[in-house]
Amino acid sequence: MSKATVFFRRFLPSLAPISHWERLRASCGALVGVLSTGFISTVAVGADASLPLLIAPMGASAVLLFAAPSSPLAQPWSILGGNVVAATVGVTCALLIPNPVVAAALAVALAIGVMLVLGCLHPPSGAVALTAVLGGPVIREAGYAFVLSPVAINSLVILTAALIFNNLTGRRYPHLAPAPNPHQTEDPLPSQRLGVVPEDLQAVLAQYGEVVDVSPEELDAFVHQAQIRAFTRRSGETTCAEIMSRDVVTIGPEAPLRKAWKMLIEHRIKALPVVTEADGLVGIITQTDFMKHATLTAAGRLQLGLRERIGNIIGLPAKTPRLVSDIMTRRVQSALPETMVAKLVPPMADMGLHHMPVVDASNRVVGIVTQSDLIAALFQRRLEAAQQVA
Repeated sequence: MSKATVFFRRFLPSLAPISHWERLRASCGALVGVLSTGFISTVAVGADASLPLLIAPMGASAVLLFAAPSSPLAQPWSILGGNVVAATVGVTCALLIPNPVVAAALAVALAIGVMLVLGCLHPPSGAVALTAVLGGPVIREAGYAFVLSPVAINSLVILTAALIFNNLTGRRYPHLAPAPNPHQTEDPLPSQRLGVVPEDLQAVLAQYGEVVDVSPEELDAFVHQAQIRAFTRRSGETTCAEIMSRDVVTIGPEAPLRKAWKMLIEHRIKALPVVTEADGLVGIITQTDFMKHATLTAAGRLQLGLRERIGNIIGLPAKTPRLVSDIMTRRVQSALPETMVAKLVPPMADMGLHHMPVVDASNRVVGIVTQSDLIAALFQRRLEAAQQVA
């Protein structure tokens, strides 16, 4: 490879690998988004409207919304706030500054500044500000009506299309800030107390001092996933099948709660996978599930909650939990036998899961991994690694 080729290749952007499916998905999303925006705007405003029904910056917004939906620049507040702010600034500059070139330059500059202050930076909004100044006599005569139609209407419609299309095709949108500590304490989550922590990333980003097209939360998630992958590689790739309990005590959803509680006590366990013959794993019932449906009296005894007692008084006994299906957790997280145990660390450490049912390809329970199993496995691997070094 010649030196010239090497030199010019340095100017190519370093993009993450993208699958053929993702390329097709993004392209189809842009088609759906722009087409629906134009069609709905036509219906809402009317085909004979003097203002354009679809403005050019929506094409740039489509690139972000469908090809880079995780970008901070593609989030709902970015597109709605950014486009409306830019349009307002652009119209104002067009009305106050006679020279169109000066007005256009100032509109783009002020729009960027205001968007940065309001936290709604959206690159296509720069084109919206420019369009408000240089879009022609029709847009100039419309004045601030241009902000509502077509800018706000176009932005709202294409945003709605992105919400629906991205989620239907397996892309989470919008990307919300992470949920607070589930334990409702000030301590960071267990997985964030060692290695690279969010404060480290925030400090580096502050030192970098430039706009980065990835949110700190997404960057933190990438770093932790990389750490887990590296740990999995170093730990010998221990799987759930190697550490799980195989003789699992299960129960059916139609079993009485009394039976479930008795099984928990007799086997000295804290959770029972709930299974059916037809569907396999359908839920899990834990001691916590029992506690959620009971309260303590002044004497320290368990009693039914207020809602259940009122239901009994007014003749609605069906509201009183009697079966396992009445109180079990239905959205249960499970693993496969070949799942690496390192991948169980985040849900068990951060989400507070104490038990992870292990299922086969048919959703049949073949084992269960507890926090104790996980700690023992990680400790054993660490001990073996230390012995090898010694």
